[in-house]
Amino acid sequence: MTKHLLKAALIVAVFAAGIFTGGVLMQAQSAAPAAGPAERVTGIGGIFFKAKDPKTLAAWYRDALGVALQDGAPLSIFAWRETGEPSKPAHTAWSIFPATTKYFGAGGSSCMLNYRVRNLDRMLAQLRALGVQVDEKIEEDFNGRFASIVDPEGNKVQLWEPKEGY
Repeated sequence: MTKHLLKAALIVAVFAAGIFTGGVLMQAQSAAPAAGPAERVTGIGGIFFKAKDPKTLAAWYRDALGVALQDGAPLSIFAWRETGEPSKPAHTAWSIFPATTKYFGAGGSSCMLNYRVRNLDRMLAQLRALGVQVDEKIEEDFNGRFASIVDPEGNKVQLWEPKEGY
């Protein structure tokens, strides 16, 4: 009988520790950072990766995972709302590029992340002050403004200041 009581006590202890840890983590995530950068990313703007055959792979994602493709292209748009601002629409782009693309930079990465930012100019100034490699070219199109940086391992990271409604 003591074996069962020990086992039950262990299960209760693990469960309680999990609840406590989860509560602590939830509090840490919801609390504003005590120190850190003034500008920060606000979400994932896009997930881009390479494939030998983008259209075939996109069809697999459509058929196997239900990813809704845009007009049959290897592109999908996931719509969501800003946390704390449910009236503000947002989206994350998902796209497959040809394996030969140079768009992801010279680092040879097979994927590239695009992060949403509120103010691109302030974010770039902050990154320059930290010594981050910033591409001086800023692109602007109907989606908003884009700039690229390079992380410490040589990966291209794209930053996006969306236009209103994106």
